Amino acid sequence: MKRFGRLTLLAGAAIVVSSVFTFAGQTTAPAPASRAAAQARPAAGANQLPRTADGKPDFSGIWQALNTAAWDIQDHNSSLAGYLGVPPGRGVVEGNEIPYKPEALAKKKQNLQNRMKVDVSNDKTWHDLGDPEFKCYMPGLPRATYMPFPFQIVQGTSPYILMAYEFATATRTIRMDWKGEAPTDTWMGWSRGRWEGETLVVDVTGQREESWFDRAGDYHSDALHVVERFTPASPYHMMYEATIEDPKVFTRPWKISFPLYRRMERNVQALEFKCVPWTEELLYGKFKKPS
Repeated sequence: MKRFGRLTLLAGAAIVVSSVFTFAGQTTAPAPASRAAAQARPAAGANQLPRTADGKPDFSGIWQALNTAAWDIQDHNSSLAGYLGVPPGRGVVEGNEIPYKPEALAKKKQNLQNRMKVDVSNDKTWHDLGDPEFKCYMPGLPRATYMPFPFQIVQGTSPYILMAYEFATATRTIRMDWKGEAPTDTWMGWSRGRWEGETLVVDVTGQREESWFDRAGDYHSDALHVVERFTPASPYHMMYEATIEDPKVFTRPWKISFPLYRRMERNVQALEFKCVPWTEELLYGKFKKPS
């Protein structure tokens, strides 16, 4: 009965997440009251952080990273190779070094070379080629945070914080002060949160090993462990950090960090980016019957 009660709570949380999106077409909009509250909340004062009723920093709203980490989390030059061009950018990896094991670095280079190749004809080799983003899979963490799409946070005083992402309609529930382990591996993993002062700390496990960190082929195994830290810096931005640990792929833990910005324009809303219609021909075109 206790387990059933938890599942009931999670089902209620899922209903809240689904209310962030509407699936009739390509538009989504939060309720007018929620939109008005999100716009009014930071206006209380330039130095006054929005807070929930229980005094915690309130991250409710729409956020977006303004960097080029989606293309490559390390420093990189501009390029016309793949994805219709890569903008130059500074990396988000602290020290600009990813501590790959030698054999894992070779795999990363293979991923880069094969990132735009797809072969879905064999279930056993389905994931061997191609960037998972290119195949419209949910991005996983921390990749979802710095993709070039905004995401919405829904927070109150309940033991759940909800995050909804534009890409692939991905969502996740952060279970506050939760002790249970991930029941199975999923694309967005299993998120357990806690507060350390003003910082929201999220422990993420149980992610599928097929997800990548970026379009440059940086990857992980099924042993990935991510610890995220969301720290408010002003009513309009927060600092994001993620410590990444995977003893199968890396020689030591490493960290990424960058700011996230609250979207403040009038009538801002979370939309949808459903990429499946644009990739169906790439994935399954060769299986069509001749006309």
